[in-house]
Amino acid sequence: MPDTKIDTDVLIVGAGPVGLFLANECARRSLRYRIVETRAAQSEHSKALAIFPRTLEIFDMAGVVAPFLDVANRATSVAVMAHERTLAHMPFAPEDSPYPFIAMVPQNVTERLLVEQLQRNGDKVEYETAFVTAIQHDDYVSVTLDRKGQHMELNAAFVVGCDGAHSPVRHLLNLSFEGAEYHDLFLLADIETNDTLPADQLQLCPHELGPVAIFPMSATRRRIVAMIQNPQGDAPSLDLVREILSQRAPAGIEARALHWSSYFHIHHRHVAQLREGRMFVAGDAAHIHSPFGGQGMNTGLQDVWNLAWKLDLILHGHGNERLLDSYGAERLPVIKSVVGMTDLLTKAMGTPSKFAQALRDAVIPMVSRLAPFQHAFVQRLSELGIAYRGSPIVDGSGARWFDDSIRGGHGILSRFLLMVDSEAELATIETARQLADSFAELVELRLSRQSGVSLIRPDGYIACSGQGRGDLAVLASASELLQRQTA
Repeated sequence: MPDTKIDTDVLIVGAGPVGLFLANECARRSLRYRIVETRAAQSEHSKALAIFPRTLEIFDMAGVVAPFLDVANRATSVAVMAHERTLAHMPFAPEDSPYPFIAMVPQNVTERLLVEQLQRNGDKVEYETAFVTAIQHDDYVSVTLDRKGQHMELNAAFVVGCDGAHSPVRHLLNLSFEGAEYHDLFLLADIETNDTLPADQLQLCPHELGPVAIFPMSATRRRIVAMIQNPQGDAPSLDLVREILSQRAPAGIEARALHWSSYFHIHHRHVAQLREGRMFVAGDAAHIHSPFGGQGMNTGLQDVWNLAWKLDLILHGHGNERLLDSYGAERLPVIKSVVGMTDLLTKAMGTPSKFAQALRDAVIPMVSRLAPFQHAFVQRLSELGIAYRGSPIVDGSGARWFDDSIRGGHGILSRFLLMVDSEAELATIETARQLADSFAELVELRLSRQSGVSLIRPDGYIACSGQGRGDLAVLASASELLQRQTA
């Protein structure tokens, strides 16, 4: 490919939160990128809202978390309330994260903050620019774009479709989108309310007419998500929102004004694969599901967090096909779990069966008081429990790793961290040093206060660690893993 000019390392199609975060990661890693968006400007509507602890940790490692913390309303508990009865009240306070809360940040604000970060780097979104088609070659992708009716051609080393549920990139790749559509409509409304409900509590309200979720945006502003059967008008009115809250929500809440509302159909679907050659899909282009649980945007952001460091290594000549294949191998099980979990939650909360309702309303109060259930609930909702066990580039649990040394945008970037107990035997430290030297551009040796040896990936997940083995055995495993994805 000596005569082919590569115009950009990564072409990002779509400037929603997922595409914007990937753009920021490319900028942080000094990769050449372009981000194109069909719309003329960013969304003015809030749409996605909840940002969970693991995503906040990822934002922290990426160096962009501070402005989100400044504007977020923090939710620290979840209540399940049905027919004027509180079925469960569970604290949301994971102990092993510096972010023991759900950050409520409207999507338009999330997009604005990520755009502002790009602008601080001197970069910009190319608006009114649509992806038309692409042809893949061995070492690049030739792409056709349309900007205000004018076709443009460029060559990109990689293309990532972050272009939503109707993704042109996914359609071009002919990726199957497995799943089904919910028969009922969903209603979304941002409303002004009284302050009867706690500002730090999220409410889930099962009901036979359709479940309702109430997300606190502030003490007197809330996001309402509801499944409905009989829409009224082109967009939900304040009267309709009041009717739904009167039927299904906790007593005392008043809808005083309507800021924005919409109806939408939703599916529960995911692609069978996330990669085709040098082209990838992420976010809603790869998976869509019920909004109950608030997992959609977080899952998409974590898709591109998983992908960015792998593209970085490949573009710097340090990765191979197995590394790129691991994107799908690692993210698809997570995606399938999220789609399945939100589908189950939606159906359980909205079941019309009187028997199923009675069973649900009897079981939830009992299990929600159990410490193991509460822990599992928080780990699942917070996404702190995500791990990559079984990945072809992981030996062991693949669990997350997070400490102060990898925070702030510069603590972890394009290198694996080889963490070794500073009080380990000299032979262990010397072997670790030799390993780091043999992968000099890929591995940084850090002596720590934690016992044992661990190899930490550039995304803050554990590639391998002790698990009862001797330190030298772990170092041998680390060496094999590094060779497997870089040779």
